[in-house]
Amino acid sequence: MKDYIVRDLGLAPGGRQKIDWVKEHMPVLKAIREDFERDRPFAGAWVALSIHLEAKTAYLAEVIRAGGARVAVTGSNPLSTQDDVAAALAVSGINVYAWYNATDEEYREHLLHVLDTGPQVVIDDGGDLVGLLHTVRREQAARVVGGCEETTTGVRRLEALDREKKLLFPMLAVNDALCKFLFDNRYGTGESVWSGIMRTTNLVVAGKTVVVLGYGWCGKGVALRARGLGARVMVCEVDPVKAIEAHMDGYQVLDSGQAAAHGDIFITVTGCRDVLGRSHFEKMKNGAILANAGHFDVEINLKDLGDLARERRPARRNIEQFTLADGRNIYLLGGGRLVNLAAGDGHPTEIMDMSFAIQALSARYIQENAGTLDKRLYRVPEEIDRRVAWLKLNSLGIAIDSLTGEQETYLNKWQ
Repeated sequence: MKDYIVRDLGLAPGGRQKIDWVKEHMPVLKAIREDFERDRPFAGAWVALSIHLEAKTAYLAEVIRAGGARVAVTGSNPLSTQDDVAAALAVSGINVYAWYNATDEEYREHLLHVLDTGPQVVIDDGGDLVGLLHTVRREQAARVVGGCEETTTGVRRLEALDREKKLLFPMLAVNDALCKFLFDNRYGTGESVWSGIMRTTNLVVAGKTVVVLGYGWCGKGVALRARGLGARVMVCEVDPVKAIEAHMDGYQVLDSGQAAAHGDIFITVTGCRDVLGRSHFEKMKNGAILANAGHFDVEINLKDLGDLARERRPARRNIEQFTLADGRNIYLLGGGRLVNLAAGDGHPTEIMDMSFAIQALSARYIQENAGTLDKRLYRVPEEIDRRVAWLKLNSLGIAIDSLTGEQETYLNKWQ
């Protein structure tokens, strides 16, 4: 087995520059790295990562290696790998199997190459790595002591396995940690989605009508940033509670069929499939822009869009133009994949500092509790969340109050 499969090792210097840049802006992960270098919690173990392969992920891989692990890395999306970063990791001695714009077959082969290393701990984003360990690589699952899942879509897949009591090893739902979803899903998604859209289209957002489909934590962030950029924001939801929340947050709430005729920019962020389809495309304005911020490329029905088009062509890097029979043009960004990574650099570095700190400490927890955890889905222990929060506050130079003994007694008694 090769130690790496990358596009071009010659790109490594550029990738190393990117990694060195994010290292300077990830103080929480840096503090954890110092602990790992001292304690070596992963000594001798293989740790496998399938996460969007860019500079911040690369630094996470290096932090895990600093803890004594042998590390194998691949991407979690065919369009999110940055080839220079992958080359830099390969040159540094980390096993890397990934390149940008992989075919479906290549993407699967890269995942399988990572599993060929025989990992004891897995760090996943979206559930593809764990999915293979529950299907075509079940024989390897007995070697896995556990793992961590980064994102909402992957946690949903794990919840389904857990309900059916089919999980083959314990998993931690990193996405559900407070220091992950409150910041990564909301502020990280909100900022990075708009960064990806604006750098790709070079169009103004102010004055446009933005339709956000899905008002979970990611949708909240996307809507918040759209309003901050001067857009009129509409929200579409299937959950009545979230719909009321969006209404009280000041957005216009309506069903997607109504919104289809009004939007200039549509952003799907639901984790579900076929959120926008034929009936929506038939109502859209000439020039409507479609972007997806959900993990998989199923939220915008690409088959329906292709079937309606009499012509399709590249309009600009990461923009495909679909010309419908009546002459209207609809523009799709990033092939319908995660727009913040397919057409950008992903979440801001300081945000991912917290998320990847949760990942690193969760992986350590899994390794140190090997053999003692049941084969089910767990919440991230509260002490991990709180440690990351304290490290973040310290890095910002922020001091907060502490409860007095009398205050603690008051809060904890029932009288």
